Amino acid sequence: MPKWERSGITMGVIAVALLVVEAIDMATGGDLDEYGIVPRRLSGLDGIIWAPLLHSDFAHLIGNLIPGVVLGFLLLMSGRFLWVTAIVWVISGLGVWLTAPTGSVTIGASGIVFGWLAYLLVRGLFNRDVWQVLGGVVLLAVYGGILWGVLPHGGGVSWQGHLFGAVGGVLAAWMLSDRRDPGSSEPRRPELKGGPR
Repeated sequence: MPKWERSGITMGVIAVALLVVEAIDMATGGDLDEYGIVPRRLSGLDGIIWAPLLHSDFAHLIGNLIPGVVLGFLLLMSGRFLWVTAIVWVISGLGVWLTAPTGSVTIGASGIVFGWLAYLLVRGLFNRDVWQVLGGVVLLAVYGGILWGVLPHGGGVSWQGHLFGAVGGVLAAWMLSDRRDPGSSEPRRPELKGGPR
C-alpha cells in the first residue's frame, strides 16, 4: 500500500474516532467535557491526556478537523507523526495547565493542529531543506491566517492552547531536525567514545 494511501486511511480513522467520541459526549449531555484541562490543580493534570479528544460540540470538532486532517496527512507523509504529536500534545497541555484562567476547563484539538502547522512551517529551516521551506511557504499562504489564534482574544477560545501548541511544534522541529555540520551535505555522525576501535 502506498504511503499516501496509508496516511489518508490513518487520518480517516482518527477523524472517525473523534466523531464517535463527540457523539458519545453529546449523548451523555456533555459529561465527557469535564475531563478537560483544569489549570493549576493536580486533579486537572490528566486533562492533558483527554482534552484534545474532547470538543464542546460538532461545530467545534469540525473546525479542528478540516485543517487537522490536511496537516495530519502531511505530517504522516513526513514520517514524524508520532514524535511531533507527542511533543506538541505535552507542551500544549502543560502550557494550558500553567496559564489558562482559574476555574476554566480547556478542551479541543486546536493545540495539536497549531503544533502540526508550526512544525510543518519551520522544519525546513532547521533541516536546511529548500523543498521543506517552500512547502512551509505554501502552508503559510493557505493556513497562515489561523496563526492569529496564538494571540489573546475573547470568545472563550483557548489562545493558550494555540500558543503553546505552536511552541511545541517549533520545539519538535528543532528536536527532530537533521542536524548537519556546517558546509556539509551529509548528516552528522555520532562520535563513538570509549576503548579502541
